Amino acid sequence: MSFARSRGCPVTDTRLPLAEIKVLDVSTLLAGPFAARLLADFGAEVIKVEHPSGDPFRRFGRSRDGVPLWWKVFNRNKKSVVLDLADSEDAAQFLELAAGADVVIESFRPGTLERWGLGPELLTETNPRLVLTRVTAFGQDGPYRNRPGFGTLAEAMSGLAAMSGEPDGPPLLPPFPLGDAIAGLHAACATLIALRARDLLGHGQTADVAITETLISSLGAQLTEYDQLGVKPARLGNRSNNNAPRGVYRCRDGRWVAVSAPAVSVAERVMRLVGRPELCDEPWFAQGSGRAEHREIIDEAVQLWVSAHDRDTVLAEFERAQAAVAPIYEVDDIAEDPQFRARSLVARVPDADLGTVAMPTVPFRLSRTPGSIRWAGPRLGEHTEELLPRPRKEAAGK
Repeated sequence: MSFARSRGCPVTDTRLPLAEIKVLDVSTLLAGPFAARLLADFGAEVIKVEHPSGDPFRRFGRSRDGVPLWWKVFNRNKKSVVLDLADSEDAAQFLELAAGADVVIESFRPGTLERWGLGPELLTETNPRLVLTRVTAFGQDGPYRNRPGFGTLAEAMSGLAAMSGEPDGPPLLPPFPLGDAIAGLHAACATLIALRARDLLGHGQTADVAITETLISSLGAQLTEYDQLGVKPARLGNRSNNNAPRGVYRCRDGRWVAVSAPAVSVAERVMRLVGRPELCDEPWFAQGSGRAEHREIIDEAVQLWVSAHDRDTVLAEFERAQAAVAPIYEVDDIAEDPQFRARSLVARVPDADLGTVAMPTVPFRLSRTPGSIRWAGPRLGEHTEELLPRPRKEAAGK
Protein backbone atom coordinates (compact mmCIF):
# COMPACT_ATOMS: atom_id res chain seq x y z
CA MET A 1 0.00 0.00 0.00
CA SER A 2 1.47 3.34 -1.01
CA PHE A 3 0.37 6.69 0.31
CA ALA A 4 0.70 10.00 -1.50
CA ARG A 5 2.97 12.46 0.16
CA SER A 6 1.23 15.38 1.82
CA ARG A 7 1.65 18.87 0.44
CA GLY A 8 3.42 19.82 3.64
CA CYS A 9 2.64 22.84 5.79
CA PRO A 10 3.09 25.98 3.68
CA VAL A 11 2.01 28.30 6.49
CA THR A 12 3.74 28.83 9.80
CA ASP A 13 2.03 28.22 13.12
CA THR A 14 1.77 31.96 13.80
CA ARG A 15 -0.42 32.36 10.71
CA LEU A 16 -2.84 29.61 11.61
CA PRO A 17 -6.21 31.12 12.51
CA LEU A 18 -6.39 29.72 16.06
CA ALA A 19 -2.71 30.27 16.90
CA GLU A 20 -3.53 32.59 19.82
CA ILE A 21 -5.97 30.14 21.43
CA LYS A 22 -4.85 27.90 24.31
CA VAL A 23 -6.91 24.78 25.01
CA LEU A 24 -6.66 22.40 27.96
CA ASP A 25 -7.94 19.02 26.81
CA VAL A 26 -8.82 16.90 29.84
CA SER A 27 -11.30 14.77 27.92
CA THR A 28 -10.82 11.07 27.29
CA LEU A 29 -11.42 8.64 24.45
CA LEU A 30 -13.16 9.99 21.39
CA ALA A 31 -15.63 12.89 21.32
CA GLY A 32 -13.71 15.46 23.37
CA PRO A 33 -10.30 14.62 21.87
CA PHE A 34 -11.85 14.81 18.38
CA ALA A 35 -13.08 18.34 19.09
CA ALA A 36 -9.74 19.41 20.53
CA ARG A 37 -7.91 17.95 17.54
CA LEU A 38 -9.93 20.07 15.13
CA LEU A 39 -8.89 23.17 17.06
CA ALA A 40 -5.28 21.99 17.14
CA ASP A 41 -5.27 21.42 13.37
CA PHE A 42 -5.91 25.13 12.93
CA GLY A 43 -3.20 26.27 15.28
CA ALA A 44 -4.63 26.23 18.79
CA GLU A 45 -2.10 25.25 21.44
CA VAL A 46 -3.83 22.18 22.81
CA ILE A 47 -2.40 20.79 26.02
CA LYS A 48 -3.52 17.24 26.68
CA VAL A 49 -3.78 16.82 30.46
CA GLU A 50 -3.38 13.13 31.28
CA HIS A 51 -3.60 11.08 34.43
CA PRO A 52 -0.23 9.55 35.41
CA SER A 53 -1.51 6.20 34.14
CA GLY A 54 -2.17 7.75 30.73
CA ASP A 55 -5.34 8.60 28.86
CA PRO A 56 -7.50 5.48 28.23
CA PHE A 57 -7.24 6.38 24.54
CA ARG A 58 -3.66 5.12 24.66
CA ARG A 59 -5.12 1.64 25.14
CA PHE A 60 -7.82 1.96 22.45
CA GLY A 61 -7.58 0.20 19.11
CA ARG A 62 -4.62 -1.45 17.48
CA SER A 63 -0.97 -0.67 18.16
CA ARG A 64 2.35 -1.25 16.46
CA ASP A 65 5.29 -2.23 18.66
CA GLY A 66 3.28 -1.01 21.65
CA VAL A 67 2.56 2.38 20.06
CA PRO A 68 -1.22 3.12 19.94
CA LEU A 69 -2.23 4.11 16.42
CA TRP A 70 -5.59 5.74 17.17
CA TRP A 71 -3.82 7.91 19.73
CA LYS A 72 -1.43 9.19 17.07
CA VAL A 73 -4.34 10.34 14.89
CA PHE A 74 -6.84 11.73 17.40
CA ASN A 75 -4.26 13.55 19.50
CA ARG A 76 -2.06 14.95 16.77
CA ASN A 77 -0.84 18.53 17.14
CA LYS A 78 -1.30 18.31 20.93
CA LYS A 79 1.16 18.55 23.82
CA SER A 80 0.97 16.15 26.77
CA VAL A 81 1.37 16.93 30.45
CA VAL A 82 0.75 14.63 33.39
CA LEU A 83 -1.48 15.74 36.27
CA ASP A 84 -3.69 13.83 38.68
CA LEU A 85 -6.64 16.19 39.02
CA ALA A 86 -7.90 14.29 42.06
CA ASP A 87 -4.71 15.37 43.85
CA SER A 88 -4.99 18.81 45.45
CA GLU A 89 -1.50 19.95 44.44
CA ASP A 90 -1.95 18.84 40.86
CA ALA A 91 -5.42 20.41 40.78
CA ALA A 92 -3.83 23.69 41.88
CA GLN A 93 -1.37 23.45 39.01
CA PHE A 94 -4.24 22.80 36.62
CA LEU A 95 -5.92 25.98 37.89
CA GLU A 96 -2.76 27.91 37.13
CA LEU A 97 -2.84 26.54 33.59
CA ALA A 98 -6.55 27.40 33.30
CA ALA A 99 -5.85 30.97 34.38
CA GLY A 100 -3.96 31.50 31.13
CA ALA A 101 -6.14 29.34 28.89
CA ASP A 102 -9.02 30.17 26.57
CA VAL A 103 -10.78 26.79 26.60
CA VAL A 104 -11.10 23.70 28.78
CA ILE A 105 -12.60 20.59 27.15
CA GLU A 106 -13.65 17.82 29.53
CA SER A 107 -15.70 14.64 29.31
CA PHE A 108 -16.01 13.40 32.90
CA ARG A 109 -19.33 12.42 34.41
CA PRO A 110 -21.23 15.49 35.64
CA GLY A 111 -20.04 16.54 39.06
CA THR A 112 -16.53 15.11 38.72
CA LEU A 113 -14.77 18.43 38.17
CA GLU A 114 -16.81 19.89 41.02
CA ARG A 115 -15.74 17.07 43.31
CA TRP A 116 -12.11 17.87 42.55
CA GLY A 117 -12.65 21.55 43.30
CA LEU A 118 -12.42 22.48 39.61
CA GLY A 119 -16.05 23.23 38.79
CA PRO A 120 -17.30 26.00 36.50
CA GLU A 121 -17.66 28.52 39.33
CA LEU A 122 -14.04 28.23 40.42
CA LEU A 123 -12.77 28.11 36.85
CA THR A 124 -14.76 31.25 36.02
CA GLU A 125 -13.50 32.97 39.15
CA THR A 126 -9.95 32.08 38.12
CA ASN A 127 -10.50 33.11 34.50
CA PRO A 128 -13.74 34.97 33.63
CA ARG A 129 -13.00 34.68 29.90
CA LEU A 130 -12.66 30.90 29.94
CA VAL A 131 -14.88 28.70 27.75
CA LEU A 132 -15.63 25.34 29.41
CA THR A 133 -16.84 22.70 26.93
CA ARG A 134 -18.36 19.69 28.69
CA VAL A 135 -18.98 16.57 26.57
CA THR A 136 -21.03 13.76 28.11
CA ALA A 137 -23.41 11.05 26.94
CA PHE A 138 -26.59 12.69 28.29
CA GLY A 139 -25.73 16.25 29.32
CA GLN A 140 -25.16 18.05 32.61
CA ASP A 141 -28.71 17.68 33.92
CA GLY A 142 -31.71 15.38 33.67
CA PRO A 143 -32.34 11.95 35.24
CA TYR A 144 -29.60 10.25 33.18
CA ARG A 145 -26.87 12.79 33.90
CA ASN A 146 -24.87 10.45 36.15
CA ARG A 147 -25.02 7.43 33.89
CA PRO A 148 -21.78 6.34 32.24
CA GLY A 149 -22.06 6.47 28.50
CA PHE A 150 -20.29 6.63 25.17
CA GLY A 151 -21.22 7.03 21.54
CA THR A 152 -22.62 3.50 21.31
CA LEU A 153 -25.42 4.37 23.72
CA ALA A 154 -26.22 7.46 21.67
CA GLU A 155 -26.33 5.37 18.52
CA ALA A 156 -28.83 3.10 20.28
CA MET A 157 -31.02 5.79 21.84
CA SER A 158 -31.02 8.26 18.93
CA GLY A 159 -32.96 5.99 16.61
CA LEU A 160 -29.91 5.33 14.42
CA ALA A 161 -29.60 1.64 15.30
CA ALA A 162 -33.34 1.07 14.94
CA MET A 163 -33.30 2.37 11.37
CA SER A 164 -30.09 0.53 10.43
CA GLY A 165 -30.00 -3.06 9.19
CA GLU A 166 -32.02 -5.33 6.97
CA PRO A 167 -35.84 -5.35 7.29
CA ASP A 168 -35.92 -8.84 8.82
CA GLY A 169 -32.72 -8.42 10.83
CA PRO A 170 -31.78 -6.87 14.17
CA PRO A 171 -30.94 -3.21 14.69
CA LEU A 172 -27.35 -2.44 13.73
CA LEU A 173 -24.72 -0.28 15.39
CA PRO A 174 -22.11 1.36 13.15
CA PRO A 175 -18.72 -0.39 13.20
CA PHE A 176 -16.89 2.83 14.02
CA PRO A 177 -17.42 5.60 16.63
CA LEU A 178 -19.93 7.61 14.63
CA GLY A 179 -21.72 9.13 17.63
CA ASP A 180 -18.46 10.32 19.15
CA ALA A 181 -17.25 11.85 15.88
CA ILE A 182 -20.51 13.76 15.39
CA ALA A 183 -20.42 14.95 19.00
CA GLY A 184 -16.82 16.04 18.52
CA LEU A 185 -17.77 18.16 15.53
CA HIS A 186 -20.58 19.76 17.50
CA ALA A 187 -18.31 20.36 20.49
CA ALA A 188 -15.72 22.11 18.33
CA CYS A 189 -18.46 24.24 16.78
CA ALA A 190 -19.90 25.09 20.22
CA THR A 191 -16.44 26.05 21.45
CA LEU A 192 -15.79 28.39 18.53
CA ILE A 193 -19.22 30.00 18.92
CA ALA A 194 -18.56 30.54 22.63
CA LEU A 195 -15.18 32.07 21.82
CA ARG A 196 -16.82 34.42 19.33
CA ALA A 197 -19.40 35.37 21.98
CA ARG A 198 -16.58 36.01 24.43
CA ASP A 199 -14.95 38.38 21.97
CA LEU A 200 -18.25 40.25 21.61
CA LEU A 201 -19.40 40.20 25.25
CA GLY A 202 -16.16 39.98 27.19
CA HIS A 203 -16.83 36.84 29.22
CA GLY A 204 -16.68 33.07 28.80
CA GLN A 205 -19.39 30.49 29.33
CA THR A 206 -20.08 26.75 29.59
CA ALA A 207 -20.97 24.66 26.54
CA ASP A 208 -23.00 21.57 27.48
CA VAL A 209 -22.69 19.00 24.66
CA ALA A 210 -24.61 15.70 24.95
CA ILE A 211 -23.57 12.97 22.52
CA THR A 212 -27.13 11.63 22.36
CA GLU A 213 -28.58 15.01 21.42
CA THR A 214 -26.00 15.80 18.74
CA LEU A 215 -26.71 12.49 17.01
CA ILE A 216 -30.49 12.91 17.23
CA SER A 217 -30.08 16.36 15.72
CA SER A 218 -28.04 14.90 12.85
CA LEU A 219 -30.59 12.25 11.85
CA GLY A 220 -32.83 14.55 9.89
CA ALA A 221 -36.58 14.99 10.26
CA GLN A 222 -37.50 11.71 11.98
CA LEU A 223 -39.02 13.47 15.02
CA THR A 224 -40.96 15.88 12.83
CA GLU A 225 -42.27 13.11 10.57
CA TYR A 226 -43.42 11.14 13.58
CA ASP A 227 -45.03 14.22 15.11
CA GLN A 228 -46.89 15.16 11.94
CA LEU A 229 -47.52 11.78 10.31
CA GLY A 230 -47.02 9.15 12.99
CA VAL A 231 -44.41 7.49 10.76
CA LYS A 232 -41.35 5.71 12.11
CA PRO A 233 -38.20 5.08 10.04
CA ALA A 234 -38.07 1.49 8.82
CA ARG A 235 -35.01 -0.71 8.53
CA LEU A 236 -34.35 -1.01 4.81
CA GLY A 237 -30.74 -2.17 4.63
CA ASN A 238 -28.97 0.01 2.06
CA ARG A 239 -32.20 1.37 0.66
CA SER A 240 -33.89 4.65 1.49
CA ASN A 241 -37.32 5.75 2.64
CA ASN A 242 -36.96 8.90 0.57
CA ASN A 243 -35.84 7.93 -2.92
CA ALA A 244 -34.81 5.18 -5.32
CA PRO A 245 -32.59 3.88 -6.74
CA ARG A 246 -30.38 3.96 -3.67
CA GLY A 247 -28.23 1.06 -2.56
CA VAL A 248 -25.26 -1.15 -3.32
CA TYR A 249 -25.13 -3.41 -6.36
CA ARG A 250 -22.79 -6.26 -7.24
CA CYS A 251 -20.98 -6.17 -10.56
CA ARG A 252 -20.11 -9.10 -12.81
CA ASP A 253 -16.54 -9.24 -11.47
CA GLY A 254 -17.75 -9.52 -7.86
CA ARG A 255 -16.95 -5.93 -6.94
CA TRP A 256 -19.56 -3.49 -5.71
CA VAL A 257 -20.86 -0.01 -6.49
CA ALA A 258 -23.16 2.38 -4.68
CA VAL A 259 -25.87 4.27 -6.53
CA SER A 260 -27.91 7.21 -5.27
CA ALA A 261 -30.52 9.22 -7.15
CA PRO A 262 -32.26 11.69 -4.80
CA ALA A 263 -33.17 14.00 -7.71
CA VAL A 264 -35.67 12.92 -10.34
CA SER A 265 -33.34 14.00 -13.15
CA VAL A 266 -30.61 11.69 -11.89
CA ALA A 267 -33.08 8.83 -11.41
CA GLU A 268 -34.22 9.29 -15.03
CA ARG A 269 -30.63 9.05 -16.29
CA VAL A 270 -30.12 5.84 -14.36
CA MET A 271 -33.29 4.27 -15.73
CA ARG A 272 -32.37 5.16 -19.28
CA LEU A 273 -28.87 3.79 -18.80
CA VAL A 274 -30.11 0.43 -17.48
CA GLY A 275 -32.64 0.08 -20.28
CA ARG A 276 -35.86 0.87 -18.42
CA PRO A 277 -36.83 4.36 -19.71
CA GLU A 278 -40.55 3.53 -19.53
CA LEU A 279 -40.40 3.71 -15.74
CA CYS A 280 -39.73 7.43 -16.01
CA ASP A 281 -43.23 7.90 -17.41
CA GLU A 282 -44.96 6.34 -14.42
CA PRO A 283 -46.91 8.90 -12.35
CA TRP A 284 -45.14 7.86 -9.16
CA PHE A 285 -41.64 8.33 -10.60
CA ALA A 286 -41.58 12.14 -10.27
CA GLN A 287 -41.54 12.03 -6.47
CA GLY A 288 -38.81 10.54 -4.31
CA SER A 289 -41.40 8.96 -2.03
CA GLY A 290 -43.12 7.39 -5.03
CA ARG A 291 -39.88 5.90 -6.28
CA ALA A 292 -39.16 4.62 -2.75
CA GLU A 293 -42.53 2.86 -2.70
CA HIS A 294 -41.62 1.14 -5.97
CA ARG A 295 -38.02 0.44 -5.03
CA GLU A 296 -38.33 -3.29 -5.79
CA ILE A 297 -38.97 -2.63 -9.47
CA ILE A 298 -36.25 0.00 -9.71
CA ASP A 299 -33.65 -2.02 -7.81
CA GLU A 300 -34.29 -5.10 -9.91
CA ALA A 301 -33.66 -3.09 -13.07
CA VAL A 302 -30.44 -1.55 -11.75
CA GLN A 303 -29.08 -4.82 -10.34
CA LEU A 304 -29.82 -6.71 -13.56
CA TRP A 305 -27.82 -4.21 -15.61
CA VAL A 306 -24.98 -3.82 -13.14
CA SER A 307 -24.53 -7.58 -12.74
CA ALA A 308 -23.96 -7.88 -16.48
CA HIS A 309 -20.91 -5.58 -16.44
CA ASP A 310 -17.55 -5.36 -14.71
CA ARG A 311 -17.13 -2.54 -12.22
CA ASP A 312 -14.90 -0.41 -14.43
CA THR A 313 -17.52 -0.50 -17.17
CA VAL A 314 -20.31 0.34 -14.73
CA LEU A 315 -18.41 3.35 -13.43
CA ALA A 316 -17.52 4.56 -16.91
CA GLU A 317 -21.08 4.22 -18.22
CA PHE A 318 -22.59 5.95 -15.20
CA GLU A 319 -20.11 8.79 -15.57
CA ARG A 320 -20.93 9.09 -19.28
CA ALA A 321 -24.62 9.28 -18.39
CA GLN A 322 -23.91 11.77 -15.57
CA ALA A 323 -25.61 9.47 -13.10
CA ALA A 324 -24.33 9.29 -9.52
CA VAL A 325 -22.27 6.20 -8.72
CA ALA A 326 -19.26 5.33 -6.58
CA PRO A 327 -17.16 2.22 -6.07
CA ILE A 328 -17.34 0.49 -2.70
CA TYR A 329 -13.84 1.06 -1.37
CA GLU A 330 -11.72 -0.67 1.20
CA VAL A 331 -9.01 1.29 2.97
CA ASP A 332 -6.24 0.52 0.46
CA ASP A 333 -8.48 1.76 -2.36
CA ILE A 334 -8.81 5.14 -0.63
CA ALA A 335 -5.05 5.69 -0.70
CA GLU A 336 -4.84 4.95 -4.43
CA ASP A 337 -7.86 6.94 -5.67
CA PRO A 338 -6.76 9.73 -8.06
CA GLN A 339 -9.20 12.28 -6.59
CA PHE A 340 -7.96 11.71 -3.05
CA ARG A 341 -4.34 11.69 -4.22
CA ALA A 342 -4.85 14.97 -6.07
CA ARG A 343 -6.16 16.58 -2.89
CA SER A 344 -3.50 14.95 -0.69
CA LEU A 345 -6.16 13.45 1.55
CA VAL A 346 -3.65 11.11 3.16
CA ALA A 347 -0.86 12.90 5.02
CA ARG A 348 2.34 11.21 6.14
CA VAL A 349 3.42 12.76 9.41
CA PRO A 350 6.92 12.47 10.97
CA ASP A 351 6.83 10.71 14.34
CA ALA A 352 9.50 9.88 16.90
CA ASP A 353 7.93 6.49 17.68
CA LEU A 354 6.90 5.23 14.24
CA GLY A 355 9.16 7.14 11.86
CA THR A 356 6.24 8.38 9.83
CA VAL A 357 2.54 7.68 10.24
CA ALA A 358 -0.21 8.06 7.64
CA MET A 359 -3.50 9.68 8.64
CA PRO A 360 -6.33 11.70 7.09
CA THR A 361 -5.37 15.30 6.51
CA VAL A 362 -7.25 18.30 7.92
CA PRO A 363 -10.87 17.54 6.97
CA PHE A 364 -11.73 20.87 5.36
CA ARG A 365 -9.76 23.47 3.47
CA LEU A 366 -9.61 27.21 4.12
CA SER A 367 -8.30 29.22 1.18
CA ARG A 368 -6.28 31.79 3.18
CA THR A 369 -5.59 30.11 6.52
CA PRO A 370 -5.44 26.36 5.98
CA GLY A 371 -4.87 24.01 8.86
CA SER A 372 -1.86 21.74 9.11
CA ILE A 373 -0.55 18.63 10.85
CA ARG A 374 2.68 19.42 12.68
CA TRP A 375 3.14 16.20 14.67
CA ALA A 376 1.32 13.02 15.64
CA GLY A 377 -0.05 12.22 19.09
CA PRO A 378 2.63 12.86 21.75
CA ARG A 379 4.27 10.55 24.24
CA LEU A 380 2.82 10.48 27.75
CA GLY A 381 3.93 13.59 29.64
CA GLU A 382 6.24 14.67 26.83
CA HIS A 383 5.67 18.38 27.55
CA THR A 384 5.17 18.29 31.31
CA GLU A 385 8.44 19.99 32.16
CA GLU A 386 7.92 22.60 29.46
CA LEU A 387 4.38 23.59 30.36
CA LEU A 388 3.67 23.09 34.05
CA PRO A 389 3.82 26.34 36.00
CA ARG A 390 6.14 24.84 38.63
CA PRO A 391 7.85 21.48 39.28
CA ARG A 392 5.50 18.66 40.25
CA LYS A 393 5.75 17.20 43.73
CA GLU A 394 7.53 14.07 42.42
CA ALA A 395 10.27 16.26 41.00
CA ALA A 396 10.56 17.97 44.39
CA GLY A 397 11.47 14.67 46.02
CA LYS A 398 8.07 13.72 47.43
